[in-house]
Amino acid sequence: MRLQNRRVLGAGVSALGAALVLAGCGAGQITQTDTQQPAVNGTYAQVKTIVLRNAAVQYPAQGPGYAAGSPAPLTLTVINQGQKDDKLVSVTSEGASGPAQISGDTAIVAGHSLVIGPADAVEQGAPPQSESANSTPASDANQPASGAPSSAPSSSAPNTASSAPQTGESGGAASQLGSGKVVLPGLKQPLWPGATIKVTFTFQNAGPIVVELPVAAPAHAGS
Repeated sequence: MRLQNRRVLGAGVSALGAALVLAGCGAGQITQTDTQQPAVNGTYAQVKTIVLRNAAVQYPAQGPGYAAGSPAPLTLTVINQGQKDDKLVSVTSEGASGPAQISGDTAIVAGHSLVIGPADAVEQGAPPQSESANSTPASDANQPASGAPSSAPSSSAPNTASSAPQTGESGGAASQLGSGKVVLPGLKQPLWPGATIKVTFTFQNAGPIVVELPVAAPAHAGS
């Protein structure tokens, strides 16, 4: 009897220990998953020297999602990492009733970025083009007339700004040079947060690229 009781007790202790280990592992997995956050809002894609960052459908201004038949504006940053200017030619989707309506700037200058959608789409660390363009001419304009003979005349200030170094070619943050708006007309099906829509961006030099765009998260907490 004593031997049998010991065996029963030993089996019970082993089962309890295994249950505690499983419970601990499960709790760890839940905690890790619960705290994970996406690195960026939207999709990353690249075709040749053109990079698309934070590409998404804008978070709906009203309601939880987009109803069928409603327009859907896009938001993304287009970066030209090459040495040749490019241009956004068209944006299409099988989920829309026709080609997207494109307004504003469409050129993507070499080494610079084009922002589509709200100002929130501008990447952190990308200084506005107006600041970088105005800083150099201002310093040259303040030079005294009796300065070094090699100083450039004030008439050449605009050219100095246009020849400023471009940071986008090395993969760093490219300064914004232009903003536009792209709206998909008449969605064929409702589009809710968590769903995606396939969109084709076509560039003059880089060509087409197909991207699965999610619905963006709210720009501000509690939206």
